[in-house]
Amino acid sequence: MKLDKKYSGLLTAIIMTIALDSAMTFTMISINTGWTAGFFQRFVNGWIIGFAVAFPTSLLAFQLARRIVNRIVSE
Repeated sequence: MKLDKKYSGLLTAIIMTIALDSAMTFTMISINTGWTAGFFQRFVNGWIIGFAVAFPTSLLAFQLARRIVNRIVSE
């Protein structure tokens, strides 16, 4: 199954948000609390909050970055 090309920006934002949020949440929880009891629960809670903040931000940043890049590069 393939999605229509009009969803490529949204899908890119979702995939990037999942990847970056996972890496950042894992890193910060590992640094702040270490591998202690309840690590997985803290990771999931942190990931959900991070995704809720990062996804709308990535949608805005993706559009802004696209405009900036289009002004910088030649056609």
